[in-house]
Amino acid sequence: MFDAVAIWFIAVLAILGVLWRPGGIREVWWAATGALVLIASRLLPLADAGRAAWSGKEVYLFLTGMMLLAEMAKREGLFDWIAASAARASQGSPRRLFLLVYLAGVLVTALLSNDATAVVLTPAVLAVVRRAKARPMPYLYICAFVANAAGFLLPISNPANLVVFGDHLPPLPQWMHWFLLPAILALVVTFIMLRLIWRNELHEPLAPLIESPKLSRAGVVTACGLLLSIAGLLTASAFEVPLGGPTCAAAFLVLLIVTMMTSVKESRATLAAVSWGILPLVAALFAIVETVKSAGALHLTASAFSRLATLPEPLATLAAAWGTAVVANIVNNLPAGLIGAAGLHAAGASTTLDRAVLIGIDLGPSIAITGSLSTILWLTALRKEDIDVTGATFSRIGLLVILPALTLSTLALLLTR
Repeated sequence: MFDAVAIWFIAVLAILGVLWRPGGIREVWWAATGALVLIASRLLPLADAGRAAWSGKEVYLFLTGMMLLAEMAKREGLFDWIAASAARASQGSPRRLFLLVYLAGVLVTALLSNDATAVVLTPAVLAVVRRAKARPMPYLYICAFVANAAGFLLPISNPANLVVFGDHLPPLPQWMHWFLLPAILALVVTFIMLRLIWRNELHEPLAPLIESPKLSRAGVVTACGLLLSIAGLLTASAFEVPLGGPTCAAAFLVLLIVTMMTSVKESRATLAAVSWGILPLVAALFAIVETVKSAGALHLTASAFSRLATLPEPLATLAAAWGTAVVANIVNNLPAGLIGAAGLHAAGASTTLDRAVLIGIDLGPSIAITGSLSTILWLTALRKEDIDVTGATFSRIGLLVILPALTLSTLALLLTR
């Protein structure tokens, strides 16, 4: 009993540190300290910690590849070009720009993962709307919400997809059969709700863009390399090949080609700019969650899913999605996904509950500003530009958006069995 209490205490402190960063200390140090304390106190055997960390190898490879691809696209101006192209195509209409930025967010999230939208597209959108003399908040909130809403459009759209399904990630045709309709519903409802919320801020005509960035040769090559990489990843998914290795290999191949066109110095700068701290952060969370599972979380989660399986399917599906979403908003979607996946496996739950949990993990964490890693990264990007968003404001908007979006997209699962 004492060990279980100690494990929960250390784990909760570590996760709160990751979410709130007291003293400005980076997330990775809070997670790593929590894992090391558990190991040092022998609450987590070193061998178990190693196995837990190693179990996330596909996630690490996937994150490495996606972060590297996104950083190359950023350095070669691809995201600035996308944002500026949307502004030009809007022809001075803030409503049209709102739609185009939303579509750009869907594209970036679907093809480069939700973290790329939060980290890289957000500053590009901010720079463009400032030049257009538009009120920035409607467009910035797009980047936060579309990063979660489009996270299950494709298997590669959110690293949490690998966390939930692990080695059993469905092949692309099966994925599209299950999730295309729910994802489209989530995206349409999210757009409608955001558009209604910000309707009063989208009236004043935009200032014309005097200059717009152009893609260099290296930028064009990077864009082509990204498209080829994504085509390769979708092909790998179609043939049930794990995505981590191909993602990482594709990223380094594109980096090699870009290096041949630019310089070794540029590529070193690209590698240095990648947020490598995310990898040990995720590894530490794998270890912490492994300990929490042994302290009762796995039993509680498996029992909950077993009880849900006895309910009528529509009610069970909604309860699984909403229950997961609530937990994700409290403790962040990555730990929630790890525990939820383990509970589903232990309970032998149906594939409908698996899919409901995935939607809860991907779409659900848009209520709390710390609900998902992408939202935390989005908030960090805004603070670098001296823009502050309060948790209360974010939650008010999040509730209005997520209540209909999560409910309708989850119910759509019942049509795609």
